[in-house]
Amino acid sequence: MRSAKNIFDNIDNVSILLYGILVFLGIVNIYASQYNADTSFAFDLSSRYGKQILFAGVAAFIAFLIVIIDWKFFYSLTYLLYAVVILLLIGVLFRGAMTGGATSWFELGSFKFQPSEFAKFATALAVAKYYNNIHSKYISLQDKLKTYGIILLPFLLIILQNDLGTALVYGSFVLVLYREGLSGNILIFGLIVGILFVLSLLLDQILLVSILSGIAFIIFLISRKRKKEIIALGGILIASMAFVLSVNYMFDNFLAPHHKVRIDILLGKKIDAHGAGYNLIQSKIAIGSGGLSGKGFLNGTQTRFDFVPEQSTDFIFCTIGEEWGFIGSLFFVSVFIGLLLRILFLAERQRSNFSRIYGYSVATILFMHFLINIGMTIGLVPVIGIPLPFISYGGSSLVGFTILLFIFLNLDSYRLQILR
Repeated sequence: MRSAKNIFDNIDNVSILLYGILVFLGIVNIYASQYNADTSFAFDLSSRYGKQILFAGVAAFIAFLIVIIDWKFFYSLTYLLYAVVILLLIGVLFRGAMTGGATSWFELGSFKFQPSEFAKFATALAVAKYYNNIHSKYISLQDKLKTYGIILLPFLLIILQNDLGTALVYGSFVLVLYREGLSGNILIFGLIVGILFVLSLLLDQILLVSILSGIAFIIFLISRKRKKEIIALGGILIASMAFVLSVNYMFDNFLAPHHKVRIDILLGKKIDAHGAGYNLIQSKIAIGSGGLSGKGFLNGTQTRFDFVPEQSTDFIFCTIGEEWGFIGSLFFVSVFIGLLLRILFLAERQRSNFSRIYGYSVATILFMHFLINIGMTIGLVPVIGIPLPFISYGGSSLVGFTILLFIFLNLDSYRLQILR
């Protein structure tokens, strides 16, 4: 543990400043989303903004503890932290409470705790440590499979909780592994799978298979003298056709009913203005009505009259868009992206694989949350329920993201001492 006078030595103050701005913006907009003209402002712990202030205080205290702890604490206990989180993810399947269609919360009286929010930093630490312990520049297939296993285990457990939004965040680790040498073909493969999935839902499957066959035939005519390429092309075509023909089965049998409806609404196959599509429609109205400079603090009609459900949590960006307009939204996005770029800058200057990989994990996890949440509120991705980091209401979310960030800031402050 550091001495008192050295507590904030080498801690990146820019990141802390950006973090503080985001938490403040979160509290302000949560207050706006809960504002009632008949009541005056007061610190009320029964209200969401009051609880968020309390959560922010708890998060700040935890951040302080993380800063003063020696980096070796996190490194040495990495696998223990990961094991504890895995046990919690298993336990919540049997003892968890159902909230929003997902069994992902422990409830102890009025206290609620979501293990999946803490699984992110634990998984990031585990991946970073495992890669750090590989002493060869060449990463064997066995090491790759073990790394994938570290990521897939919490992913699958969260899927079993019916929390698709949080599970999707684990896709961010693909970007981290790409930075560490994973073939770019994996990213291309993922993109192709995503495109085929969407096209399979939009187009007749026989038509899509015919189009794929036509494309394959054209490629065959171009490269018909190259035997290896022809064999590879045939294998890709067969796999693509099998995937396309299985999409509807997977869609009907593996996705929850509310997820299926939301995807259909996003793709324009259904219009449900008073049901599953209500949130998205009201969200677009709120953001669009903000115009250039917004309606002003506490003057958002969509916000004040509760037209947008969950506006203090998953749809908090609606409040920013309506009351602060394009300018306010741009300011928020700029601060958030500024924090991401700062984390990437700090990650690149690390002297150890452990610190660098963890830093990139922090950046990609935050980016994935940011991308999905804002995309959800403006209709670019399905409504899947995922918080906006440091902004959305929630103690588990705020504390979890704070731990995620400040562990990296701790590692960065010791970067001259961590050589591996």
